[in-house]
Amino acid sequence: MGEVWVIGSPPIACVVLTAHKDHLYIGILCVAASHRGQGLARALIKVAEACTKARCLPFLELQMRIELVENQNAFRALGFAETQRCAHPGYDRPTSITFRKSVF
Repeated sequence: MGEVWVIGSPPIACVVLTAHKDHLYIGILCVAASHRGQGLARALIKVAEACTKARCLPFLELQMRIELVENQNAFRALGFAETQRCAHPGYDRPTSITFRKSVF
């Protein structure tokens, strides 16, 4: 079961985190289009980092579709590094990228 962190009422940004044995997984990070560019994603990543450290886990992880180049660049700017590319069943090319960020 994951946990949800929200900014605003009504919500303008949120992140969904799920603890795994050796990392904290970011399942969703979303900022309303009308509020992008204000540092909200960065603030939610800081929350995720704090949650990861509080659980004594070494890193954050997320996956995204390979076509989302703008998102890839945003997460790289937030300190994430690509660790793997994989293909969904039925595809002969990579369709997903895994990113990680160390918190210690």
